[in-house]
Parts: sequence; structure tokens; C-alpha cells
Amino acid sequence: MAEPLDLDFDPIERAASIWRDRFGPSDAMAAATSIMRVQQLLIGEFDRICRPYGLTFARYEALVLLSFSRTGALPMAKIGERLMVHPTSVTNTIQRLETAGFVTREPNPRDGRGTLARITQSGRDAVDRVTTELMEAEFGLRALGDDERKLVFDLLRGLRIAAGDFRD
Repeated sequence: MAEPLDLDFDPIERAASIWRDRFGPSDAMAAATSIMRVQQLLIGEFDRICRPYGLTFARYEALVLLSFSRTGALPMAKIGERLMVHPTSVTNTIQRLETAGFVTREPNPRDGRGTLARITQSGRDAVDRVTTELMEAEFGLRALGDDERKLVFDLLRGLRIAAGDFRD
């Protein structure tokens, strides 16, 4: 995890109090700000685990996605869609994974203009090692019990549905 701030107050709670006095209801602001802070903490933890293997969490996610596919390969556009990122980000991620020897790129036989990214054995080995460490770290959610993790997932899933990520 990140270095503890060790403050003697909750800065988000304090901001919510000030917000309430100046602007009105602060529950939404406090919840959103808390989500953003936890996201920072989790990405920091994930990247700390991934770094020794030459990965960032975003690159690890791409490798996991490729490892989940039946053939170990996916079109670049499909990777972007599944990871919910811009095509430019996919290109950059795959280039870096290719440079590291974790993926290869090849022409898509079903689409003469398209490119497939294919995970290599080295990429599969990295997925296995990083996944073991992320599981041991409980994906940074060790402070929550199983029921709390399920509740967080369910609550955030509702936001993702409302944003149009997928249909329920």
C-alpha cells in the first residue's frame, strides 16, 4: 500500500463539512472523492506489485484479457472495447508489451486491415506470477470482509450500468 498519511483527521470528511456549509448537501461529493482516493490507493498497490515484472496494472489487465481468450489472441479493437479504453491507449499498451516480449502482433486473418495481439509464454508466465501476488494482497481490499466487497461491487455496478457500460 501507499505510505500512510497518518493525519489526525479525515480530509474528505472535513472537505464535506466545508462543502455543506458553502454549497449544500455534500454526500455525493464525499462519496465520489472517497472513490477517487481509493482508486489512487489501489492503482498504487497494483503497480507496486506489477513493477518487478516489467508491468503496470493496465498492461497486466491487457495480458489477462489475452490469456482469457480461446486462442490467446484478440483484435486490437476488441481489446480496447473489453478494457474500456481509447484505441490510442491500446496501441501504446500493446507496443510496450511487445517490446517486453509479452505479446506479439500479427495480421488479423479475418480482417486484412486489422491486427491481432497474441500473448506469448513469457506473457502467460508474468500473468501467473502477478496474479498470485494480487490474490495474496486481496487486490488491496484486505480491510474489507467478503460481504463488504460484494456490497461495494454491487453499488459500483449500479453506477456502471447507469453510465451505459452494459445492459443489466
